[in-house]
Amino acid sequence: MDAINAKLHENSYRLTGQRKAILNVMLENQGRHLSAEEVFWEARKIFPNIGIATVYRTLEKLASLEVLYKSMFEGNKYRYELAEDENHHHHHVLCLACGQISEVSGDLLHELESKLDEKGYKIIDHELKFYGYCPACNKEK
Repeated sequence: MDAINAKLHENSYRLTGQRKAILNVMLENQGRHLSAEEVFWEARKIFPNIGIATVYRTLEKLASLEVLYKSMFEGNKYRYELAEDENHHHHHVLCLACGQISEVSGDLLHELESKLDEKGYKIIDHELKFYGYCPACNKEK
């Protein structure tokens, strides 16, 4: 939380009660990929008068400050997760049956990035998604 507070302070971002509720939801759901609507419903438990527009604006701002990662998943819907470090090198596996989103740690694309670098490209980040069936759904099939 200290690193998050420092990043917010560096960017002159005031942590209002509503913003703090949203950040607390993200901290309590570390490792999960929440939609803005899911954050909204959880934040209302902490701050009942919070509006959905405030949630959307706050999530976008926190993503722009790299406090959160923003990724597009099924149905062109963005999901947010807490940024764990400066190097966002993990990938996602999406279960086509139950919708579970799991993370695959490690930089699986390092070799490809190196080859692109040799060709003069400057790669800043990447995102990779695998689609399939989680172990539980795979057993049922």
